[in-house]
Amino acid sequence: MRFSVDAHAIGSQLTGNEVYIRNLLKGFSRLDDESELIAYVSREAAVEHIPHGVQTRWVSSNPYKRLGMDFVQHLRRDRPDLLHVQYTGPVFSFTPLVVSVHDVSYLEYPEYFTRFRSTQLRLTVQRTVRHAARILTPSEFSRRAILKHYRLDDDKVVVIPNAVSSRFRVIDRKIARSSVERNFGIQGPFVLTVGDLQPRKNHLGLLRAFEEVLRARPSLRHQLVFVGKETWSSKELHHAVEQSSIRGRVHFTGFVDDGDLVQLYGASDLFVFPSFYEGFGLPILEAMACGRAVACSNTTAMPEVANASAILFNPRSTEEMARAILDVLADAELRVRLERLGLQRASMFSWQRAAEQTLDVYYDVAGSRRRRETTVAVRAS
Repeated sequence: MRFSVDAHAIGSQLTGNEVYIRNLLKGFSRLDDESELIAYVSREAAVEHIPHGVQTRWVSSNPYKRLGMDFVQHLRRDRPDLLHVQYTGPVFSFTPLVVSVHDVSYLEYPEYFTRFRSTQLRLTVQRTVRHAARILTPSEFSRRAILKHYRLDDDKVVVIPNAVSSRFRVIDRKIARSSVERNFGIQGPFVLTVGDLQPRKNHLGLLRAFEEVLRARPSLRHQLVFVGKETWSSKELHHAVEQSSIRGRVHFTGFVDDGDLVQLYGASDLFVFPSFYEGFGLPILEAMACGRAVACSNTTAMPEVANASAILFNPRSTEEMARAILDVLADAELRVRLERLGLQRASMFSWQRAAEQTLDVYYDVAGSRRRRETTVAVRAS
């Protein structure tokens, strides 16, 4: 069999989309030696993340050229048994299609996008899911939303949970704090959040809640650290910080790679994820895998991911969010218990399992069965 994967997200700082496809390719290379794998990449930086044995083809980083021309030409030459894309497939293709739709926030909360971007996603994703043989999604929440909006047969949408790379692990807190101070100039204890600086992530709500925390407990020495890429809307957040009474305690790191992110998780006292809407919420698991206590929103897929291993709050309530943060920072016993529960929860998710389940979908769509000898060998090693 020959399977092709749209890997243009790798090297593009597309956060969740990049993490997803990078880890699937790594899992495929370990599990399946009976098929050919082709990754369509757009950037030089992607090459170092493509596992040995996976072929590469170059496609444009311009979506119009990539989807309208490059894929059409490559698919005609490569003749794969299927193509796996995220959200949007090529304009013309007779190749069976598997599409990953991580969430439908562009339909349920279009105000979190530019008008052009929400319209583009609404049109192109609808076309893609209608033509797809299977739709993959990481949570039951997202599966229900996809079925509701696109009115598909139940068996066409398959839940395959995301997971955490083995790079995210517990490290010595003193070493992590030293690294964070050296690389980012952040001294002392801090509360961390991770996510592109866009309205959906609710950074403004977290800023207001952190102000409330420090008003209620002035003796706290903690700072607030925002990790994430600047976006079209991040000026509003920067302006709010400048007007805030705690502006001297707020830090922005911009986009960071996984190596620095592990250090930031490891150095923090608490990870807070106040997002309004998530199809999964991968940073929750990353923080848990690094042994950090987590407080997160009680909406969409986040309770499904966190389960009973985090403090949940209403992201639209400054009071609830502030209380959750203060409870964890002020109670060392609670913090330790959350750290232990989080490690157990993160260990329940596996990229290897996600890759195996995705391969099963590939073979099913291609009308073939996958031999399991390779899988057994990997597990035994």
